[in-house]
Amino acid sequence: KITEKAKKSLASLKKENPQLEPTLAIIQAHNDRLIEEANKNFAKEVGLRVIHICLPEGSSKDEIVSEILRLNEDPNVQGLALDLPESFYSSRVLNAVKPEKDVDGLSSVNLGRLVCGDVYDCLVPPTACAVMELLENIGGKMVLLVGAGGAVGAALQSMLQREGAAIVSCPWKAPQLQNELRHADVVVFGSMKPNDVPVSWIKPGTTIINCSHDLLSEKCSHGQQNNPAAENTVGSLAVAMRMQNMVKTMERWIRSRQYRKWNLQCLKLQPLSPVPSDIEISRAQSPKAVDVLAKEIGLLTDEIEIYGQTKAKVRLSLLERLKDQPDGKYVLVAGITPTPLGEGKSTVTVGLVQALTAHLNINSFACLRQPSQGPTFGVKGGAAGGGYAQVIPMEEFNLHLTGDIHAITAANNLLAAAIDARILHENTQSDKSLYNRLVPAVNGVRGFSAIQLARLRRLGINKTDPEALTEEEISKFVRLDIDPSTITWQRVVDTNDRFLRKITVGQANTEKGFVRQAQFDIAVASEIMAILALTTSLQDMKERLGKMVVANDKKGEPVTAEDLGVTGALAVLMKDAIKPTLMQTLEGTPVFVHAGPFANIAHGNSSVLADKIALKLVGEKGFV
Repeated sequence: KITEKAKKSLASLKKENPQLEPTLAIIQAHNDRLIEEANKNFAKEVGLRVIHICLPEGSSKDEIVSEILRLNEDPNVQGLALDLPESFYSSRVLNAVKPEKDVDGLSSVNLGRLVCGDVYDCLVPPTACAVMELLENIGGKMVLLVGAGGAVGAALQSMLQREGAAIVSCPWKAPQLQNELRHADVVVFGSMKPNDVPVSWIKPGTTIINCSHDLLSEKCSHGQQNNPAAENTVGSLAVAMRMQNMVKTMERWIRSRQYRKWNLQCLKLQPLSPVPSDIEISRAQSPKAVDVLAKEIGLLTDEIEIYGQTKAKVRLSLLERLKDQPDGKYVLVAGITPTPLGEGKSTVTVGLVQALTAHLNINSFACLRQPSQGPTFGVKGGAAGGGYAQVIPMEEFNLHLTGDIHAITAANNLLAAAIDARILHENTQSDKSLYNRLVPAVNGVRGFSAIQLARLRRLGINKTDPEALTEEEISKFVRLDIDPSTITWQRVVDTNDRFLRKITVGQANTEKGFVRQAQFDIAVASEIMAILALTTSLQDMKERLGKMVVANDKKGEPVTAEDLGVTGALAVLMKDAIKPTLMQTLEGTPVFVHAGPFANIAHGNSSVLADKIALKLVGEKGFV
């Protein structure tokens, strides 16, 4: 009956969510094949996928907790259960399981909700559920819990009290055990009965329920020839209840991933007159923890990467989760020349979202460019807004933030180094030497990489075996023949250092006389920053990076980053920078800070990705 109900509920969930693959992970630290098979059989019947993690019997609690923490962070695992020896069920182990994945209901959070009466907000331990399922009309009866301690015992006491039963809890070695057994209407064994406790102590007609962790068989564990007491074991029923809990977990998991209106707790302002400086206003406000803000706007714990207390990266997986969610309204703030007081695009944008969200209770999200340290330390100053319409903490916003601009600097300069190194090697080595460097033999076998095969196709060489190329084809493959006078790719640094605007590179003896004039640009002027602001996914960014033209060859043909074979390296350096950074305004409303190509040389917008994510988060009636 329970299994059938769970099966129907799960089938309904799968029908509404065709891509759903409910997965229950069970950590086991014993060799009881009976329990393992029971879990697999019940899960198969219900339609669940089960992963058994079988740890050695001698595993320590630290090893078990480490495995629990790993599964907590696995987005493909929605439920987590423990089948461990009795001695391992400590509060440290039980509370390591995330409450939302705790299908055994043994964590302090789930147990606390149960004791407080929040039955609909918690997961009840399957063993306790099984006991209650076996008992009927328990009100007014005397129930004796023997050897039932810990979380399961506490859950049982709470549930039995709610049904009006009189409860006595007693350990096996208690001197009053014999007397209590003679008066009990129901006896619940929480652990295996010792041999020195005879069944004759139990009065005839008493209902006996055995919920020992070591017992799965439905057979009686001791003879009752002289006692007509009815004994039941909860083994299989408890496993069925565990699967039912897993289905409940899936229902909650699906609900948590659906869009919901924000429940935002805004921060109060205390305007002063005369108005203090921007930095004084910023420091006077206490920002909320960024994980709290993330939860308020509907982000899941596995969708954020927290940097300190006030910043977090948001993963692009959110776009897949909310792909069916209608976008909000898009408002573009542009073309505003700041007033003498500094009121420009950022101040207007922040003021708008604070008014909409904090005062009109309308979901709204600000998307701003990340400031460059060039203007920040120059005449222009920071870009966090100003007065009582700014992003906080101001110092965090205006400085390194999460290092995105430094990642762009590293990627940009890697490509610049690759250009000069390639010219040097082509000028000083034969075709054969270059080929051996580019396509080295590993364990005696050569092989082209994917990026090299793509270059061969562009050259019209449709071969995949490195040994099959002719000398002419090898020469075409290894030589880019870059014309140094056409190099447009410059090194960058995120500082206004005017003395680097014209430099000479290659003056060391090791560069063998290859000297050329070059320059440093500011980091946010890099084409990589422009790409970051326009990209829509990691794959899209990788393709755009590969198409960047860095120079011409001596025939006038363009040379790209893809030709240099560094596209993958650039993408790896940018893998975290592609994620928008979540911050907050002075009134605690959400802000995305991401990308900032200079408007005088590029498109000057904050990132398209930040806009796309924000449009999903605000909902159909919200504003970005």
